[in-house]
Amino acid sequence: MDVDSRPNFLVVVTDDQGPWALGCQGNDELRTPAIDALAGHGVRFESFFCASPVCSPARASLLTGRMPSAHGVHDWIRGEAYGVVDEDRYLTGLTTTPQVLAANGWRCGHAGKWHLGDARTPEPGFTDWYAHRTGDGPYFGAPVWRDGQRVAEERYITTAITDEAVGFLESAAAGPDPFYLQVHYTAPHSPWIDQHPAEYLELYADCAFDSCRPQEPHPWFSWEPGPISDAMRDPRPSLQGYFASITAVDDGVGRLLRTLAEHRLTESTVVVFTSDNGFSCGHHGIWGKGNATKPLNLWENSVRVPFIMSQPGRLPAGTVETSLASACDLHPTLLQLAGVPIPEDPLAAGRSLLPVLLDGAEATEHVMVFDEYGGTRMVRTADWKLVQRYGDAPDELYNLAEDPGEEHNLVTDPARRTLVSDLNGVLVDWFARHADEQLDAWSRPVSGRGQLHPVRTGQPDPETYYAGTAEIRTDP
Repeated sequence: MDVDSRPNFLVVVTDDQGPWALGCQGNDELRTPAIDALAGHGVRFESFFCASPVCSPARASLLTGRMPSAHGVHDWIRGEAYGVVDEDRYLTGLTTTPQVLAANGWRCGHAGKWHLGDARTPEPGFTDWYAHRTGDGPYFGAPVWRDGQRVAEERYITTAITDEAVGFLESAAAGPDPFYLQVHYTAPHSPWIDQHPAEYLELYADCAFDSCRPQEPHPWFSWEPGPISDAMRDPRPSLQGYFASITAVDDGVGRLLRTLAEHRLTESTVVVFTSDNGFSCGHHGIWGKGNATKPLNLWENSVRVPFIMSQPGRLPAGTVETSLASACDLHPTLLQLAGVPIPEDPLAAGRSLLPVLLDGAEATEHVMVFDEYGGTRMVRTADWKLVQRYGDAPDELYNLAEDPGEEHNLVTDPARRTLVSDLNGVLVDWFARHADEQLDAWSRPVSGRGQLHPVRTGQPDPETYYAGTAEIRTDP
């Protein structure tokens, strides 16, 4: 196959992986040789941002190129794990990457976490489907759908997801059509303690975990009962599990890449590695992501994620890209790489990264990136970040060039009044162009404790669509 014609796609997405949590990102404690090698053969982005710092809305944006206020997934979906028997589908009526590719002749498969509503049967576009039933769960005995049946997975879930993905690759390699395969690991999401094979845990038995030095708990940290607050009180066993789970994913990525090589598919396959959202393991005085605090946060470790893209012979090798990019850019980028028309969408928030990948160009659309979580919104430039909040929760302004740890909030500094006004205007104008008024999250009661039902255009939106502040568990 001509590498520039109808390429295959392998998209690997982890769950809750901080931007610091890879060897090739500068963490010399984490063992990720396969992913590091992938970065060496491709382009690694230093400043790649999720659309929302929690899993379900972030995943919807990766697949649609829309922000949460344009697709209506505003918080993590509670679903079966919280007593919802007949789950809704949250992407109904939206156009996704696999739908477009399938309509143009690609065979599409999914292996792993879905967390966008009912996962019993394949979503439109997919013919191959192995799906985790919930948003979290044990690593042994994980809840999955197999052939429409609820089963407890006997294999270590990271290995099981890799096994299913390898099976798809081997089958697709024997067929005539190009393929799209998304491999969505549950790792390194909690639970972390007593969950991972000894061979991975032992690698970190003597680790100093200097990359996660504990800090004083931030005043906003939410001490809700569960693995997050347990990790804050006693971080070492959770850190050992978190690191072990990432190395297990790295082994899985190595197997996937070897399978491509064995079938001579390396040069015809675009490989993407990223995470749904970021994560802190003690950084900034919290464990967790956007819903680890009250109010919800958009700090760098919550909104920045690893991102690597590789296709030998087509994309540059060993390149580090420093310009800003968004998860909403993935949808149009993959479709342009595939050479298929990108459907017109007036609410599309992403732009293809292909000019940046091939020419090193910095498109004007990527001078700024935007993020949101309910009534919390962000505009980020190379040096500055403004966070706006609905109601009386505090706004934030950080000079990231001088204060990369976001320790000094300058939003009330009189010398920054004009800058705040200018960035606020950019933020308001941008979301006015990239939000559906009936799906807009800005004034909704999004608490960080989960979404109960889809928000549909033209339907009433009672507050019962979201879990209230009385609920005691954050993202599972």
